[in-house]
Amino acid sequence: MKKFITIFLITFSLTSAQSFTITGKVTDARSGNPLSFANLILCGTSKGTSSNVEGEYQIKLEKGKYFFAVSYIGFKSDTLEINVNQNMEINFRLSKVSINLPEITVLPKENPALEIIRRTIEAKQKRNENLNSYIFTAFTKGLIKTTKDLNTSGNRATISIGEKDTADLKITGLLENQSIGYFKKPDNYKEKILARKQSSNFSSSINILTGGRIVQSFYEDDIKFFDKPLLSPIADDALDYYYFNIEDTVARDNKNIFQISFTPDDESDPGFYGTLFIEDVSFALLKIDAHLNDAANPGGIFTKVNVFQQYVTFNDDIYMPIDYRLFVEGNVLGLAKFGFEINSIMYDYRINEIIDDNVFDKAVITVSTDADKKDSIYWRNIQTIPNTNEESIAYNRIDSLESLPRDFWKEFSIFSKNIDVTENISIHGPLKLYGFNRVEGHRLNFGFNIGDVKNRRFALDTEIGYGFSDRKYKTEFNTSYYLGEYRIHRLNLSVYNKIAGLFNESIKYNNLTSSIFSLISKYDFRDYYYTKGFEFIFKSEVTQILKLGVGFVNRKDNSAQVNTDFSFFNKEKKFPDNKPVFETKINAVKAFLSFDFRDFIEDGYFRRRISRDNILPEINAEVIFSDKNILNSGLNFTIYKFMANGEISISDLPPISYEMNGISSEGNVPYQLLYALPGNIESSGKSFSFRTLKIGEIFGDRIFTFGTELNLGDKLFRFLSIPVIKDLQIQIGTHFNLAVAGISNRSKSILPVNDYKIFNHAFYEAGFSLGHILVPLKFEFTWKLNYRGNNNFVFGINTFVL
Repeated sequence: MKKFITIFLITFSLTSAQSFTITGKVTDARSGNPLSFANLILCGTSKGTSSNVEGEYQIKLEKGKYFFAVSYIGFKSDTLEINVNQNMEINFRLSKVSINLPEITVLPKENPALEIIRRTIEAKQKRNENLNSYIFTAFTKGLIKTTKDLNTSGNRATISIGEKDTADLKITGLLENQSIGYFKKPDNYKEKILARKQSSNFSSSINILTGGRIVQSFYEDDIKFFDKPLLSPIADDALDYYYFNIEDTVARDNKNIFQISFTPDDESDPGFYGTLFIEDVSFALLKIDAHLNDAANPGGIFTKVNVFQQYVTFNDDIYMPIDYRLFVEGNVLGLAKFGFEINSIMYDYRINEIIDDNVFDKAVITVSTDADKKDSIYWRNIQTIPNTNEESIAYNRIDSLESLPRDFWKEFSIFSKNIDVTENISIHGPLKLYGFNRVEGHRLNFGFNIGDVKNRRFALDTEIGYGFSDRKYKTEFNTSYYLGEYRIHRLNLSVYNKIAGLFNESIKYNNLTSSIFSLISKYDFRDYYYTKGFEFIFKSEVTQILKLGVGFVNRKDNSAQVNTDFSFFNKEKKFPDNKPVFETKINAVKAFLSFDFRDFIEDGYFRRRISRDNILPEINAEVIFSDKNILNSGLNFTIYKFMANGEISISDLPPISYEMNGISSEGNVPYQLLYALPGNIESSGKSFSFRTLKIGEIFGDRIFTFGTELNLGDKLFRFLSIPVIKDLQIQIGTHFNLAVAGISNRSKSILPVNDYKIFNHAFYEAGFSLGHILVPLKFEFTWKLNYRGNNNFVFGINTFVL
């Protein structure tokens, strides 16, 4: 009997909680054409949806009676009473309505649209004052479009480019997720992804584009696109920035709606252009169809950026966005066409409810740990956006392509650092297979990586290399294991017998650059030494902003010497001598501390920090302790390291980025563990480096550096309004560096070299850069402000390629 009652109760609860699917299509009654993005609302509730581009809709409802209303600007709304007890198909055919022209007070010689916009801005301000908090549910669908199929790995998606790309775009990736969002004044925001799925060629960790995160309501003054704030057409000072014109007056039921076009007063000012739909009497913004203008288009990459958004009134006459549609197409230098679409619907709003402050933390997006485990039953019972025919075909095509065996040669590229062999294993690509320097001569390398194993908790990297001139094998083995729900604790073990670059910590150039310069001109800007040993480190995020760590290192360092004179050119030239190091055994304990105040995304596996929105810096500190008696080390010393970086915003200027380093020590610090100011090779430059100093020119164990960089973009040229130049989107930036550097007497006593310089008082340099957003390099011009001698003025090219 008890079993029967239990089964009955379970069956009853499942039946009572069952949801049914209502589907259909919204069309024009006269033409039969679909009405894209029509609004469908359950009267008296916060539930609703909107149709897709083909006019099709889908909504999930529990058993019961409802009044189902559909509306579309310019058409008469339709309301239908429905009794839901099964899946149903309900199609709506809407008729166009005529309008009664409103009476508007127009000042003499004034554009009548301006008064409407003034009242809209007032209505917006009142709305924002009354809106203190809200909770909502969202469903988001993202489409990626390219002409060629995507290659994906982890959080990366790549596409091959080469000849001119003229093919048509097709859907090559799809993302879908359901989320719940929370907002509380003044600026607290949190979103939780409850469920997500994506086409089989994408990793789930990519799928974090949520409705609330990407949706930017035009009821706010500033709308960010490509990290630039753009003025909303109903911002407080929009009347001084945009030109408005009444194009038409349309209607929805018995209410007139003003259709107003807008565009920036000055076409050289970045902003939007498009159409506003503003309701008479309430002067509420009901719909916006906006495009990015050319001045806001970075480098002219995009051929189309279109935003479509609609708003519906909820309790207390507060208008909230119920959808967000973003359509983007672009072409990079004619070589790679691409596009993407974001379609979000927002529903189940709860306005001005009390939200506990504990809901909000540094995680602005948290993916539920079971979000990737939701089955087909779950997806059938939640509110979604129905797939179009094109989307359904794309899902099937991508799944069939991904089921094919992996083709090694399809993954292969001569520009690859790593080539995927399986989903979890990759091997060194061509850029890592060969190297050259004056110590090893020609060097061949082989290595493989294992990643995303054990539920993305285990990773392993190995490499073996052989130098044909020093006739030595080098090996390196690194493995990591992550602990915690979001893998915030990390164990790392490194075992190595390798060649290392002197002052590698401050050299910002890659090994390929030094190999090419050595082979062509015998300019090897690195010095090298051999090191053998192991290192163990454990780091843990003890709070959302604080990370602590400890480690131990055991290593033996030995000097290296020049073993080759080979190069393709300059055969009569000799390589410079390789600088010796202080040969010793080092046993040392390490301690780490870092503060990171940036918000982050919990993507279901890891915490991923996002760009900062406050002035608090990221701070890192490290202590290295070596002792002869306690640790059986070859030297007694302690090194203290401090590094901070951040951004400071001043007025309307772009943020000023800064970076500072502090080094101090006690005891005899060996040459190879001293800190060198980051210098540069001839005719080149790197961000946050000293452009007028050479690599390794200034080093020591008592160092302080401070650098700033300001990227003004094209603001200066736009402000100066120089004809032609103001529209070229030439980017201008500034940089400034200072440093104080010295060597303690105890470290100086064991220096194996005699040619060194110090800065007893502050050294200064400053300069500016010119570039273009489409070209991955900048031309930099830098001057020494004191300590003048060599390199008083330097021209350099700053590019990631070197």
